[in-house]
This record gives sequence, structure tokens and C-alpha cells, in this order.
Amino acid sequence: MSKYRRKDHYYRKAKGEGYLSRAAYKLIQVNSKAKIIKRGDVLVDVGCSPGGWSQVALEAVGAKGKVIGIDILDDCAIRSDNFQFLNRDVMDDGCAEYVLKLAGGKVDAVISDAAPNTTGVKFTDHARSVDLVAGVLEFAAKVLRRGGNFLVKVFDGPDTGELLREMKKLFESASRLRPGATRKESFEIYLIGKGFRPGGREEVN
Repeated sequence: MSKYRRKDHYYRKAKGEGYLSRAAYKLIQVNSKAKIIKRGDVLVDVGCSPGGWSQVALEAVGAKGKVIGIDILDDCAIRSDNFQFLNRDVMDDGCAEYVLKLAGGKVDAVISDAAPNTTGVKFTDHARSVDLVAGVLEFAAKVLRRGGNFLVKVFDGPDTGELLREMKKLFESASRLRPGATRKESFEIYLIGKGFRPGGREEVN
């Protein structure tokens, strides 16, 4: 088995280009293909620390957009006039309502590169990741505007298909993508929902 190499090409590239984590390139690649984020968007980055995805998001939304970063960890290093950090859990009561107040209404996108604490046991880590994604999706359904977009990481496994089926009830389209910046040994993928429909498929006849 190949040895895990933390300081790979994307790690060194992130250091050289000033990104806070190599994960920044995953969002760059996904957004290039799926167009999740647009100029002027107001979006929420769930599990934003240390800030690599928020950096990319801020570049994508531009000066007229806004990024709200949320994390249970308080080590987010982003400092920007159009960035606001919340040190809390999106599953907490009242978090969605507070985000709506900060955003001034419903948001254009919710993105998340969050991961659960891992055990090294693939099935267990997959189950924990699915639970986390389900919580982020529930939060997103409360804060997204009609037509909004959703992007989330999951550790791939037997329940990934069920997550996609749930997303297809809430979005015009739902798909999966594994960006090139993902480490070869990783079993993480990204789920993409485009065109949020409040109330789900039932209201579309």
C-alpha cells in the first residue's frame, strides 16, 4: 500500500499560492465544472475552518458578494469585509434563523467540506459522514432561496445513493463528482444539488 503523503503537489501548491488548505483546489475544480458559486452570491460555508474553501468562495463571489462561515472550531483565519464567521453548530436550534438575519434573507448557496471525526474503519466513517451530510442538508433546506445551490462532501459508501435520492427531492438536479485534487487513497466524493425547490418535488407537478 502506498504511504500517505501529506505534503503532495496540492499541499505545496496551496502553500505557494497562499491558500489555507489544499482543499481549496477541490472547490476550485468543482465550481469550474458545476458552477455552484456566482459573482455577487451570498453563501454559507459549513465547517469552514481553517478557511481554504472560504478563500475560494470569496474570490468567486467578488466584492459584492458575501460569505458566512460556520464551524464548531474557532480557528478560521479568514479576515475580509465581506466574510463573517460564526463559531457554532448548524444543528443547533436557532442557527438557521440567525444566519438568515445575517444574510438579510435566503442565501444563494450552501457549501460544506466538513468531515466527522474518523476512526479508520471505513463503514463507521461512512455512516458518520452520512449523518453529518443529512444535518447539513436539513440546514440548507432552511436557508437556501428557490433556485439555490448545494455542495457537500461525503465519505462514499452504501448510503450515498440514498443521500442523492433525498437531494433529488429537493433540487432540480443532483449529482456526484470526485475532483482531481482528491487524494487517490481517499474515499471522499462531493454531492451537488442545483436548483433548490422549497417543499421538494411534491410541489412541482
